[in-house]
Amino acid sequence: MTKHDSDTVAGIHTALHSHLPPEPALRVKALESLLVEKGMVDSAAVDAWIEVYTEEIGPKRGAEIVARAWVDPGFKARLFENGTEAVKDFGIEQEHLQVVENTADVHNMVVCTLCSCYPTPMLGIPPTWYKMAAYRSRAVRDPRGVLEEFGVDVADDVEVRVWDSTAEIRYLVVPQRPAGTEDWDEPKLARLVTRNSMIGTERDLGRRIGEVA
Repeated sequence: MTKHDSDTVAGIHTALHSHLPPEPALRVKALESLLVEKGMVDSAAVDAWIEVYTEEIGPKRGAEIVARAWVDPGFKARLFENGTEAVKDFGIEQEHLQVVENTADVHNMVVCTLCSCYPTPMLGIPPTWYKMAAYRSRAVRDPRGVLEEFGVDVADDVEVRVWDSTAEIRYLVVPQRPAGTEDWDEPKLARLVTRNSMIGTERDLGRRIGEVA
């Protein structure tokens, strides 16, 4: 078999299997199905725990980083200069981390078009929609349309920047700090920050002030 033939076969194999979850995920799913069948596990309970970890517990570390950046200019400068080194202050090891900031004029959104590369040490388990082909393709092709589906209306004069994660780089979005939180301490500010805001599919955290205050 020539190198060309080998590359062709490899390409066909990748195309045929690209829609499948990775092997570890298949094993976990098979194990869960077996435990559910034997009545040892409630699939609804598993889903509930995954949702809690994905949306609340996992992203808490990233929220703490954002809150620190909001109150500490020195840390914020280090975070944007070398995110990998800065997050070590929180005991987090995340290689090749680039941090981007939302402003009044710029909105950032993160995607992984090839697979589902994600800053797990800071955000926990990636949400299901982040791994779906529809998000991965449309986030690049029609970012404003995708944001609208998340309930985010970005003004025409705000630039939308889409960052494509890879195996070699991860991105973290620092959302805008809401007005009216000037006297809040870090723990309280961290409670404002959501997983979606650190991916860039949420913009206005001011709507959460009433929930946290």
